[in-house]
Amino acid sequence: MISVTIIAVGKLKEKFYKNACEEYLKRLQSFCKIKVIEIDEANVPEKASQNEIIAAVNLEGKRILSKIPDRSHIISMCIEGKQLDSIELSEYITKQCLTGTSSIVFIVGGSWGLSDDVKKASNYKLSMSKMTFPHQLARVMLCEQIYRTFQIANDGKYHK
Repeated sequence: MISVTIIAVGKLKEKFYKNACEEYLKRLQSFCKIKVIEIDEANVPEKASQNEIIAAVNLEGKRILSKIPDRSHIISMCIEGKQLDSIELSEYITKQCLTGTSSIVFIVGGSWGLSDDVKKASNYKLSMSKMTFPHQLARVMLCEQIYRTFQIANDGKYHK
């Protein structure tokens, strides 16, 4: 069974986000070994300079990289990534499984994005949309899409 890890900067604060993620994580257990690793957000002053923001993102990046399991296929969620529809994402994940990948890691950055080091370490950059979403909502959307991916791959009724 494939292992799927979501590494996310920050904690889910709102109960409705937590509940939504927990529901999809529960559903995913029949398809994969799934876990979420939350990375602490770096402190950024209210009126931060560009250098302070870059330093915070780099610190978060180091924290993220230290949590990635060895030999994982890394997918970073970032605005400059490729946009796929649900079927294309399912085909991409299925291809990884068929070519021997046993661990897939999805990375969701904080409100300032992901460090260049994390992006360079990634095998694939994926974008949900050209629109901007709160990173907590992005995590819920990612959980739902991972679930949908496995439903599509297994001819489930969830995807219509």
